[in-house]
Amino acid sequence: MPITLRPSQALRLWQQVGLAEVHGDAPDLTTRQMTILLTIYLDAPPHTVRGLAARLDVTKPVITRALDTMGALKLVSRHRDPLDRRNVLIKRTVEGALYVERFGDVIIARAAELPI
Repeated sequence: MPITLRPSQALRLWQQVGLAEVHGDAPDLTTRQMTILLTIYLDAPPHTVRGLAARLDVTKPVITRALDTMGALKLVSRHRDPLDRRNVLIKRTVEGALYVERFGDVIIARAAELPI
């Protein structure tokens, strides 16, 4: 069953999730970083820098900078593709999976608090 929100409810939900992230202990990512992370975790692998850049319609350096940050946080890891050494494969990590799951839980909790 689809969820129906009025624009004001959708914006309030986004605000409340953002506030929860800012007040929480987990690192807060930029919108671009979060979009890249969710693409890696929600879309089927394999993921490459080139593929992510094309999917998000940004340059490869944009993806690389975001992956540098997320790699330092252990949310993703990078490995050379053994079949084509020119490609860098982006892999999910346990830490990243837990981060994404926790983020989903925050969204659910804040959505439940929305006034009807």
